[in-house]
Amino acid sequence: MKAIVYRATGDPSVLELVDREVRDPGPGEVRVRLAVSAVNPTDWKSRRGATAGSPLPFPEVVPNQDGAGTVDALGAGVDRFQLGDPVWVALAAYQRADGGTAQEFTVLPAEHVFALPAGAGFDVGASLGVPAITAWRALTVAEDGPRRLRPGALDGKVVLVAGGAGAVGHAAIQLARWAGATVVTTVSGPAKAALVRSAGAHHIVNYKDADAAAQIRSIAPEGVDLIVEVSPAQNAELDLAVIRNRGSVAVYANNGGDTVSLDVRKHFSLNVRYQFVLLYTVGMDAVRAAAEDINLAVADGALPVGEDAGLPLHRFDLPRTAEAHAAVEAGVVGKVLIDVAPV
Repeated sequence: MKAIVYRATGDPSVLELVDREVRDPGPGEVRVRLAVSAVNPTDWKSRRGATAGSPLPFPEVVPNQDGAGTVDALGAGVDRFQLGDPVWVALAAYQRADGGTAQEFTVLPAEHVFALPAGAGFDVGASLGVPAITAWRALTVAEDGPRRLRPGALDGKVVLVAGGAGAVGHAAIQLARWAGATVVTTVSGPAKAALVRSAGAHHIVNYKDADAAAQIRSIAPEGVDLIVEVSPAQNAELDLAVIRNRGSVAVYANNGGDTVSLDVRKHFSLNVRYQFVLLYTVGMDAVRAAAEDINLAVADGALPVGEDAGLPLHRFDLPRTAEAHAAVEAGVVGKVLIDVAPV
């Protein structure tokens, strides 16, 4: 089979197309024939490492955490899939040398493989994983909020999604709206405003406006219930200005800087909760719960992708994986997908 690997950290040029043997699944494992692989920022950051040439945990690594395809073989003890079932996978490359989705077949623990609801295509399946699970987690950590998402779970809540044009922001808008929230999102200009409008945001604010906080307060006079935050360093002042008493800020990225300065007394007075979210260490119980709720949303048609849904798709084939990584690293707006093989 064809696979992409890297043997050292560095820029996209370290990615190589190679031939590898197809491995049989062991007990508790599933082999998936991949149709589509997705590239997330976490994938290029793992490939680049802290410094170019820094040591890898394995001699050779297959990149990319997310993808979708069909069940090709089952290991002993796996009984919740049938051969040919369409599936999506998550955390495929986490702590695994050969699990990444930038290859024609991957063998993964069954707990990293999820049924793809009927009618959902592989583009949707490959676009779930990191963005949708991260968004789910961010939407379920509020003190006064739900621990699971369903239609109506966020009724009466106002959710602010910072930077809603990104992949996690896009999923957060869709999931929050599906669960009944009033969704406000911030963007940097008209082009991204058009995308978040297509994603389903009810209200859009340009965070560069001097009166951005006043605009958000006009929508939520008593403050927003939950903020899904991508840029805590640059947005801390705005977040404090619009959060309600006992509101929560779910931080899933460090865009704009690694250090956050908070006014302790003002946050005390509002009982604000900051919850940091990293998908890799939330635990498999949370991942399983997220996948169940996400699949309900997918079955309801609530998580579409593509230009009309506010998430433009950028396609590459497997030999051009380095270009796909470079596109994400350069900050392309939308979702970068790799067509691995026809299924």
